[in-house]
Amino acid sequence: MTARCPTGRLRTRTSHKLNFARWLRFNLVGEIGIGVQLALLFLLKSVLYLNYLTATGLAVEATVVHNFLWHERFTWADRVRPSWRNSLPRLLRFNLTNGAVSIAGNLGLMKIMVAFKHLNYLPANGIAITFCSLINFLVSNTYVFEGRVAGESPRSQQAM
Repeated sequence: MTARCPTGRLRTRTSHKLNFARWLRFNLVGEIGIGVQLALLFLLKSVLYLNYLTATGLAVEATVVHNFLWHERFTWADRVRPSWRNSLPRLLRFNLTNGAVSIAGNLGLMKIMVAFKHLNYLPANGIAITFCSLINFLVSNTYVFEGRVAGESPRSQQAM
């Protein structure tokens, strides 16, 4: 029984280190995504004069697709093999989970902070993005980008 404890601890430490490194990559992609989202939000609202909620929804959806492409090739590159066959269902899962959290969270929080609390729409959007980030990481790590390479059986993954 004592022989299992160090191995278990080592696996747990390794797992925590991998998750922390992945969290850092997730946040790097997220930071780039924030720039994309805020730039699009500014363009759609201040240049094209769309309503702030419409502009927020469009900016969030464009950013969700942007982030998916980066996450698939960078954040979870060790777990997936990008291909149209595997990527499209994963994009659907990403959009239904991260997209839903991002859009619902951003729209709800923007409505509260801008309409009721009279915060400027850009800082309000930054707060909304931050709030949704943790939920999106957890969902992506456990559901969207599963722990094995897409298209491979768990056995072939163990051989790697």
